Formats: sequence, C-alpha cells, structure tokens
Amino acid sequence: MTKLAPVAAFAAAALALAACGGGTASTGSPGSGGTSGGGGTANAPFTPPKLDKLAALGTPEGTVNVLAWPGYVEDGTNDPKVDWVTDFEKASGCQVNVKTFGTSDEAVQLMRTGQYDVVSASGDATLRLIAAGDVEPMNTDLITSYKDIFDSLKMKPWNSVNGVAYGIPHGRGANVLMYRTDKVSPAPDSWGAVFDKAGANKGAVTAYDSPIYIADAAVYLMATKPELGITNPYALDATQLAAAADLLKAQKANIGEYWSDYTKVVQAFKAGSTVLGTSWQVIVNLTAAEKAPVAAVLPKEGATGWSDTWMVATKSTRKTCGYKLIDHLVSPKTNAAIAEWFGEAPANKLACQETADKAHCATYHAEDEAYFAKVYYWNTPIPQCLDGRTDVACTDYATWTKTWTEIRNS
Repeated sequence: MTKLAPVAAFAAAALALAACGGGTASTGSPGSGGTSGGGGTANAPFTPPKLDKLAALGTPEGTVNVLAWPGYVEDGTNDPKVDWVTDFEKASGCQVNVKTFGTSDEAVQLMRTGQYDVVSASGDATLRLIAAGDVEPMNTDLITSYKDIFDSLKMKPWNSVNGVAYGIPHGRGANVLMYRTDKVSPAPDSWGAVFDKAGANKGAVTAYDSPIYIADAAVYLMATKPELGITNPYALDATQLAAAADLLKAQKANIGEYWSDYTKVVQAFKAGSTVLGTSWQVIVNLTAAEKAPVAAVLPKEGATGWSDTWMVATKSTRKTCGYKLIDHLVSPKTNAAIAEWFGEAPANKLACQETADKAHCATYHAEDEAYFAKVYYWNTPIPQCLDGRTDVACTDYATWTKTWTEIRNS
C-alpha cells in the first residue's frame, strides 16, 4: 500500500509512500485481537526466532538510525516549523539519522541490511520482519507513554505474537469511500458502488494500486457472499482469493485510474475525471480544501485500515537511543504533532489534548472506538490462516502480489 504524504507538505512535494497494516480477530470481528501468524504451513503455529528483549536502558550510544515513512520523523528539513527531532537530540544525546522509504517491501529489504535501529513498520511488513528475526520483542515497560496508548491498538496480530509485544503503536486510519457529491447520487453507503454498481460511473472510478487492495474486495464479499466463508479479509484460501480476484477483474473495466500518488487522486477528484473510489480521510480533507464538492463514508460493510508500529532491530547496537526515540515519538505532544502533520489518528490517547487543531481527533475518529470497530486493520497474508482455520492453507502475500499483477494485466 502507498502511504499519504504529510498534510502540510501537500503543496510542497508529491511523495509516493506505502503502508499496509492491521488485522482482525479470528472470529472475524474487525479492529480486535486474534491469531497472530508469520510463515510456515497452514497447520503449524507461527514460532518466531527466540529473541530476548532489552532488559534496561543504558547509556545513550550517541546516534540512532531510523527507517521511517516520510512525515513521521521531521527535523525541520521539509518545513522549519515542523521539527520534533532537534530538541530530542539535545535532551537525549542521540543524533537522529533518518532514511525514508516508499513501500513496505523496501522497508523489509532495508531492515535486512542491519544498518537501521528502528523502523515504522506497517502491517504488511511486521510479520515478515518478525519471522525473519529482523526485529525483536520490545520491553514496553521502558516506554513511559505505553500506558497512554489506546488499548485497542495494543497486543494485536500485527504488533505481537503469542502474547509477546514486538512494537509500539504509532497511529491509525481507515480507508473510506470518497465521492463527488455533485456527480454521484444517491450518496453511496456501500462498497457495492465501486464493485457491483461501478458501471454507473464507468471510467470515473478509482482504486488503490496495491496487492493489499484485494482485502477491500474480501471485505465486500464477506457481506455479500457469505457462502464463501470469509471471516477475515487477510485470511483467504485459494477459492476465496479467486473470488476476490474475479470481483476485482470485473471492477477493472470501470476503473479510470488506479492511484498511488495522492496528489494525482486529489486533482482527479477536483477535475471530476474521478468521482468515486477508495480514499483516506486526509485526501478527502485536501480535496475539499481545493473547493471540490466531495464527501466520504465508512461503508456499511466496514473497511480496511492501518495501524503502524515502531519496532527495534535485532542487530541494533544502539537500542537505548532507539527506545528513547520511540518513547519520544509516541509521547502526547509529539504524537499529536505527527498525527496533524501526516493526517491520521494518534495512537496516544493524551495526544488529542495537544493538537493545534482541536477538531483533529474528531475529524480522524481518534477516540471513536465504534468507528474503528468497523475497520479491518491491514495484516500480512500468510499460509497459516489468520482466521484460525487449521484444515486449509491460506494464500500468502507473494501469492497476493502475483494475483494483483494478473488483475492489473487482465
């Protein structure tokens, strides 16, 4: 998945970012806990490498190398007014070196070099990093703000395994259905508008250009074709994946453009060449700021979404600085600043008291658990079915990638 650039950087840069994360319960309920997984056979439980967590903080090592989504670790380079790194460096004695990445696949590959101490990982990366032993269990007692993180984001399938925390939640958001209010009538309340009824806006429908978008089709099929037995959009056996692929191939005939560059989708909605499709709340806000008549809805079937995670590299020799930086990034004031700059709901519940825009948390549903209860947070498809089934193998992310290529080329 591609992540959106910071709201405040909209006019300054067209960053193509990527993010996929999240997961759902083995019962199929969105936004809740469930079976964690990694790799291996369908019936074999995921057992990550046995690794120790940091027992205690030591003397700061002087530097920390960070792998992050653009907009998460700002030091004033992009905007002198946006800097939550400089003061941290002075107070901690840890010089922060940041490398941004554009996709989760890129992040996974870079982490394997052993050059980075911490990473802001999305759900299509976390289990891969855990399974490879590239990140280690985290001592949440060493994160002073951990107690203030929303409980609904802690110890979830994308940031923990078998009751062991592998990361610290950073922020969250949902994929929403966006539409032009002057061109789409009646106002849609279902993903059917971009699937079964997409022909009504043929050539003006948009969708996200990523293998993880298959999960969006699976969410719709969960509600409309219960006979398929889908209870988790990231746990698809071969038959279920084929059904999702067929739906997406049918949709392709009505797609005007798949998007990954947020600036292009904003301009497409503004121009009216796109009138309907999957989006993020920040895109809705930016498009509305361009005076385009748009609105968005979380469809009745629910939606996919993300919750990103800060993780510590197993090979890191600078873990004290790594922990100190993560603690700083999820602290109320900094988490609030990042959420506003990037355009997401903060993970720290106290951050809502620190936002400059007092309506920010309401806009992004930060404290609305009923809203996020309808969100299936992104997770990494693996052979061990994340819905708890043990009598069948599920399709993995590599298979989803191959399937997505076939869909795009159909």
